Amino acid sequence: MAHTDVQEILGSLKDVDFPADKDELLRAAKVGGASDEALKALRGIPPDRYDNREEVARSVRVDPDSDLGHSASQQAAQARKGGKPGLSQHLRDAPKTPVEDELDR
Repeated sequence: MAHTDVQEILGSLKDVDFPADKDELLRAAKVGGASDEALKALRGIPPDRYDNREEVARSVRVDPDSDLGHSASQQAAQARKGGKPGLSQHLRDAPKTPVEDELDR
């Protein structure tokens, strides 16, 4: 699992003409200045043909909360809460912090 986020990976693919296969994505990412971690994440995707950026985003494996912006306490609350069988921890509802709760009123 790469230590990068989806936005970084997609940012390096801004000049790709879709549909594109894995090799085309890797070449475009190198030209686009992708970091080593982003390239590592792209090397880990299945060797399929991708029709758009959303398909790439769904296929790439990154840190689960890399783009969720959850604090450490929210991540701990997600882990304690449990969830439906088979539901990944990072997909469980995260409780709002007291400050966020106050701002929503």
